[in-house]
Formats: sequence, structure tokens, C-alpha cells
Amino acid sequence: MSLRHRQSISGDRGFTLIEILVVVLIIGILAAIAIPSLLSQKTKAFDAGAKEVARTGQEAAEAYSTDHSGEYTNLSLAILREYEPAIQTVAGKNNAYLSVAEAKESGKGYVVTAVAPGPGGDTFTITRKENGEVLRSCKAESSNMDGCETGSW
Repeated sequence: MSLRHRQSISGDRGFTLIEILVVVLIIGILAAIAIPSLLSQKTKAFDAGAKEVARTGQEAAEAYSTDHSGEYTNLSLAILREYEPAIQTVAGKNNAYLSVAEAKESGKGYVVTAVAPGPGGDTFTITRKENGEVLRSCKAESSNMDGCETGSW
């Protein structure tokens, strides 16, 4: 092997400080872009869970009315749990829960409200009116409204 070839091989010992700093800077920039996006996805997932709990509460309320001649009189969280034991009615374990279930309009309608876990705790409400109209609304409690823009869902 020639002397030049040996010198060029032995001279390649690693990265310079500048090269390492540039790589760390690029990784930092990519992390700064990705982390907020991932956090908003978590909020959306919490809100989707709360929407599902509200829908489950709605289905249980409809099953209750089927057994009670189309009336929602005496509807409560405890009764909805009898119809659907999987419904969580208290906060805990970082799960969405049903916070309100009550009859409205003299037992001809109802309201069910679910609360999302995590910071903010957005609320999702399903209201059935006496005329059969069903309204869905949400209220964003946090400044991050990715999963719930206050209004209809």
C-alpha cells in the first residue's frame, strides 16, 4: 500500500463538531414540528372516545324508551348503566365518562352528556326533543379545539 493511501485512511477518524451540531439542529427542528402535531392527535382521540360514550348513552336511552312505551321518564345514569354496563359514569382511568342522563320535555325527550378525559375535558351532548329531533353539540373546555369546535358535531 502506498504512503498516500495509508495517510488518507488514517486521517478519517470521525465527524467534526460542526457536523454533529448540524445533525442535532436538524433533529431538533424536526422534533419541534412533529411534537405539537402528535399532541393534538391525542386530544382528538380523547374527544372521539367521549363522542362514542355519548352515542352509547343515546342507544341505551332509546332501549330504555322501547321498554317504557316510548317514554324517557325517570331516565338516569344508573338506569343507562343497567342497559349498558360498559358505560362509565365517573371520571377515572383516563377514560371518557357519561356525566348527565336525564329526561326532558315531560319524559318525551332526553339529554346525555359525555366528558372527554385529559386536560380541558371537552363535553359532548346529545339531546332528543319531544318531536324526535336529535341535536349533537360540544363545548371545547380547552384552548386546543381540534376534536371539538364549540357547536355541532
